[in-house]
Amino acid sequence: MLKPGDVIALTIEKPAVGGPMIARHEGRVILVAGAIPGERVSARVLRVAKGVAHAATIAVEEPSSDRRAADGDPLCGGCLYNFIAYPRQLEIKSQVIADAFKRIGRIELAAPVSVAASPEEGYRMRARLHVRGARFGFFREGTHDLCDARLTRQLLPETLDTLDRLMAAIRSIGAESVREIELSENVDGSERVVSMVTTEPLDPRLAERLVAVDGLTTGPYVTDTIVIGDAALALRRHVLAFFQGNRYLLRDLVAHVAALVPAGGSVLDLYAGVGLFSVAAAVVRGAATIAVEGDAAGFEDLRANAAVAGRNLTTIHAAVEAVEARTADVVIVDPPRTGMSPEALQKVVGLKPPRLVYVSCDVATLARDARKILEAGYTIERADAFDMFPNTPHVETVVVFGNP
Repeated sequence: MLKPGDVIALTIEKPAVGGPMIARHEGRVILVAGAIPGERVSARVLRVAKGVAHAATIAVEEPSSDRRAADGDPLCGGCLYNFIAYPRQLEIKSQVIADAFKRIGRIELAAPVSVAASPEEGYRMRARLHVRGARFGFFREGTHDLCDARLTRQLLPETLDTLDRLMAAIRSIGAESVREIELSENVDGSERVVSMVTTEPLDPRLAERLVAVDGLTTGPYVTDTIVIGDAALALRRHVLAFFQGNRYLLRDLVAHVAALVPAGGSVLDLYAGVGLFSVAAAVVRGAATIAVEGDAAGFEDLRANAAVAGRNLTTIHAAVEAVEARTADVVIVDPPRTGMSPEALQKVVGLKPPRLVYVSCDVATLARDARKILEAGYTIERADAFDMFPNTPHVETVVVFGNP
């Protein structure tokens, strides 16, 4: 009987959604952290559930040629794959997408999904840093233990220098109530803003001193300019607004989605956020676009950004489930990690748009929703992915559904 603490020999078979790899022991599926498909490892069992056990690699008996030395703490947030050579990471993410579609959605993809590569260092434009005493950093996976954000190399060196100065200012004024730092910066790093989560209200005069630290921009907004063809799209966003986090692939992702819109057509952009895709559709493709966003802060940015599109872009502040039904040549959805609610999905497929573009940061919920979309009569025209989160199990996937 397998139990926590047991050390077992395993041959790693394939990747799984979420980061672990799959092996089998005496007929039981073992989800193994710290391994690469094809390796022989010794792993310690961490916990056992019905039909599956979780284990962590403690020794690699037959290493993969794709195993590399991992800097820093491999369990620090954003580092779970950093022991895997980057080209193999992209292959694994493509396999994870295919496996999720097959296992969760019961869908066989026609071809492997290509995953666009990103530089591994300094890619991150948004982050939540945790503060404990005189230290700041990310949490180690599955814990509230701090690890050094600098060693993960996700943030630009100048960003980390600014955070060091901010922490020094926090200590100098005795602002022990600061527990989280929300960070947002633009693509070129010329603007950088923070918002602090505190356990008790911070004196406004002290808060002003903190946000005046060298390297920070005054105000809660940063602005990005995304150039696609002859168009330069200026997008404002609040420090707390959702936005794609990878500076290197941002433009490629937006250009890819915009290219899926017919010139002069009509677009309904749901979960529009600050207008990343809707502004591009309206300006680059000249599409009559309606953008729907339910979050109040995100909608304020969306409304401000819509000005560059003139009459081509209409904004609506509403939950997707509550918005009035309307048809379009293309419906774009970019839901949160939880995917679309049943009500929202039913509404979208009920519109029967000729093309549905689904942008997702969670392949499991994407595969779940894709099954329902196909059952509504759609087919998958293409699927592409963007490695917005290097050295992690996460991947951004864009699936185009056609309605014959």
